[in-house]
Amino acid sequence: MDFLRPATWADALAAKAERPGALPLQGGTDVMVEINFDRRRPEALLDLTRVRELAGWDTAGGRLRVGAGVTYTRLIEELGGRLPGLAQASRTVGSPQIRNRGTVGGNLGAASPAGDGHPPLLACGAEVEAESAARGVRMIPAADFFTGAKRNALEPDELIRAFWAAPASGPQYFSKIGPRNAMVIAVCSFAVALHPAERRVGTGLGSAAPTPRRAAAAEEFIAGELDWDGRGPPAESAARRFGELAAEAAAPIDDVRGTGRYRRHALAVMARRTLTWAWNDHRNAGRRAS
Repeated sequence: MDFLRPATWADALAAKAERPGALPLQGGTDVMVEINFDRRRPEALLDLTRVRELAGWDTAGGRLRVGAGVTYTRLIEELGGRLPGLAQASRTVGSPQIRNRGTVGGNLGAASPAGDGHPPLLACGAEVEAESAARGVRMIPAADFFTGAKRNALEPDELIRAFWAAPASGPQYFSKIGPRNAMVIAVCSFAVALHPAERRVGTGLGSAAPTPRRAAAAEEFIAGELDWDGRGPPAESAARRFGELAAEAAAPIDDVRGTGRYRRHALAVMARRTLTWAWNDHRNAGRRAS
């Protein structure tokens, strides 16, 4: 197995164009596990840890552009107030040592159905910035990025450079269930994001289908039930129906971590709870403003 270590983004794109089978390596928290357990033997590893262009974030056109090399720890500390749902999810990733190495860009590249960063990115309508030496940059909506279990929409010569997301315009929450309390892969997870100015709700489901996905029917239903002007509490029946529709969007399997039936039940509960938490924050913000 060859080990490629470019120093610049241009060098990284050139290496990927020359060796499309080279597997990108950022934090290594997913890749090295698969290699150590002999689940994967790529022809080459493309180490991106020295590429400084991936390690920063900035704002452009009112949105955040977060480099693929920004770690979970930095995201929590530097962007937690602007991307609260993603920061909450990042806090549940592994141990502090893992969060110091792992990146959302790497999480996207792995495209695991259980990736913790995926549901919040779906809920907030994020986009993935991909680039190749031959075709340049293209933007891929997060909702279109995941194409199958551990498969994504990248072309063989493309690399993830960043993801783009608007700073939160309303409350965001993430919830996750696992077989224990810490350092755990999700049995299932759910994210919600309120967009009050647009009278819209975003959602994201994790570890409940072959790919992370939105619950579009649940989003459309609850957006029409919420009291956006008066900020009154949602009817209990509406919150329950929102949970049911979120569960119906899933296509879970039975495995060693949980049954499909349990995952659907858990998603319904998490959807109701995260919606309630987010709406309570929205109501309290209204009271403070008045």
